[in-house]
Amino acid sequence: MTKAEIINKIAEETGVAKKDVATTVEAFMEEIRTSLAENKQNVYLRGFGTFVVKHRAQKTARNISKNTTIVIDAHDFPAFKPSKSFIEKMK
Repeated sequence: MTKAEIINKIAEETGVAKKDVATTVEAFMEEIRTSLAENKQNVYLRGFGTFVVKHRAQKTARNISKNTTIVIDAHDFPAFKPSKSFIEKMK
């Protein structure tokens, strides 16, 4: 399902204009991005799941094609963990 399909579905079910739904969805996604990327804060959505910031330590890797060793810097990345109720619905 794409973002456009989500917007269309919400607009149909609620009767709200697609433009307003699109603005709301964009604002929601931007708030999650800002919270994770800039503020390094997790986002908890009860009954749905949690968007968390995970950290990967620096590591050494090999570039097989050039036969060299490279260093991959430590970095943070976003992850999603579904809630227990969401997992149960999927079963």
